[in-house]
Amino acid sequence: MFAVYVLRNEQSGKIYIGQTADFEKRVKQHNDENFDKRSYTSLNKGKWVFAYKEEFETREEVKRREKQLKSSRGRAFIKSKILAR
Repeated sequence: MFAVYVLRNEQSGKIYIGQTADFEKRVKQHNDENFDKRSYTSLNKGKWVFAYKEEFETREEVKRREKQLKSSRGRAFIKSKILAR
């Protein structure tokens, strides 16, 4: 099972959209300061928390959905989901 996910930075309010086969491990990596110091989530200090997730059967499906969510229309959809909470 693969997932496309959205994390929100508690400090800055920025969002990150990604995809993975191991969601729990990936969220921990985003919050690990020593994982990859050049990554978007490491450069934006603060705790990254779960905001949204969709699951898919294949890597191709999840990549397609990730690309959609990273578009301007997809970001508007994500913001509406986050603000609706």
